[in-house]
Amino acid sequence: MSKLVTIYGGSGFLGRYIARRLAKRGWRVRVAVRHPNEAVFVRTYGVVGQVVPVFCNIRNDESVRSVMQEADAVVNCVGVLNETGRNTFDAVQQGGAERIARIAAEQGVAHMVHVSAIGADADSDSAYSRTKALGETSVLEHMPNAMILRPSVMFGHEDQFFNRFAAMARLGPVLPIAGANTRFQPVYVDDVAQAAVMGVVGEAEGVYELGGPDVLTMRELMQEMLGVIHRRRIVLNLPFWMARIMAFGFDMVQSVTLGLITNGVLTRDQLKNLRRDNVVSDGAQGLAALGIRPVATEAVLSEYLWRFRPSGQYDAIKQSAKNLRRS
Repeated sequence: MSKLVTIYGGSGFLGRYIARRLAKRGWRVRVAVRHPNEAVFVRTYGVVGQVVPVFCNIRNDESVRSVMQEADAVVNCVGVLNETGRNTFDAVQQGGAERIARIAAEQGVAHMVHVSAIGADADSDSAYSRTKALGETSVLEHMPNAMILRPSVMFGHEDQFFNRFAAMARLGPVLPIAGANTRFQPVYVDDVAQAAVMGVVGEAEGVYELGGPDVLTMRELMQEMLGVIHRRRIVLNLPFWMARIMAFGFDMVQSVTLGLITNGVLTRDQLKNLRRDNVVSDGAQGLAALGIRPVATEAVLSEYLWRFRPSGQYDAIKQSAKNLRRS
């Protein structure tokens, strides 16, 4: 019988790429999510019954244990960028990670891959970064041979980075951003998935910081994105004091509405992280150590950002028609 992997958060941005790669390698894949009815698309990644979405609440021991039964490997992709309800940074990124690793050790699971983030720091003033670090510590305490992945900002068709700012660019002549000079090292989501698969099959372990081939500032990334979607916009860098006021306002709206309106724009915690570069540390193991050649943003962005161009899929035809008239 083929091997079985349980992927917590397997229908998310990164999880679905890991699930697809493992299914192609013949693994049975159990995709553990809060809303299985919204993850039925993962069934198409393999033959009938090979990839199955199942319900799981990572805040509950029995829920985590039930979907891990007979698993040969586990992957934890669960994380939050903004706290909502009971899904706090502590509960998900520290408590959830600890719970998965502890139960994996109890059940004798052979391999574990845990997805963290560049900038994870137990002493950070950011709750996101702090709980990411504490989650890593908890995982290694129970599963010392686990593979820890710390990606920089990930890009790909379903990302919430370039897609989000490209959508904002359609609204007016100015694109406001915070941390314009902060450096990032965008990494292609499928490169991260390839690294995770190596951990699942037992080909790698340890801590890896994953970044793409280019290091660019936030402003440079926005300019690249604007070039892809063929829009001219003024990239306006908001001073941190102003961004802090705005983030406070967005956070208060979420609090006052009891989470009915979530802050998907900018939180105060996210602003703290925007003060620090998000690049691979000197001397850290990365994609090269795994034999993976990273894909650059310029090779992928046009494949999915075309829909934000003024004429969408017809933009290239429209430009060609203009050139014909000029000639």
